[in-house]
Amino acid sequence: MNFLIENWMLVAVAAGSALALFLPTLTQGAAGGVVPTEAVLLMNREKAVLIDVCEPNEFAQGHAVGSKNIPLAQLEAQLPSVVKNKSVPVILVCQSGGRASRAASQAKKLGYERAQALAGGLKAWREASLPTEKA
Repeated sequence: MNFLIENWMLVAVAAGSALALFLPTLTQGAAGGVVPTEAVLLMNREKAVLIDVCEPNEFAQGHAVGSKNIPLAQLEAQLPSVVKNKSVPVILVCQSGGRASRAASQAKKLGYERAQALAGGLKAWREASLPTEKA
């Protein structure tokens, strides 16, 4: 105990370093969803489908390469015709992640148990230097 008291600064630096190491994991877990790099792995390994739930004008301004546009309001009607196999992972994307989280909940109610939102949305996709395109 004497060591901790005498070396409080060393203990504080160690605690701060540990917090800095685990902070990204803690914040992503709280936000939910899949991070962009994991999404790419799912797309490559398990043929995950990327669904952009933004409005068509937002989608036209820029979207992840290979994503299909189904606005959130039309998700229940259009998702079954776009993704017929309900066992395939479905990754839902919007600009920042809020609409995608709601869309993931809707998709799960439709039977897509592997539906997930992209954590951080298109913003996180771009920050990860992943390709985007304009329609």
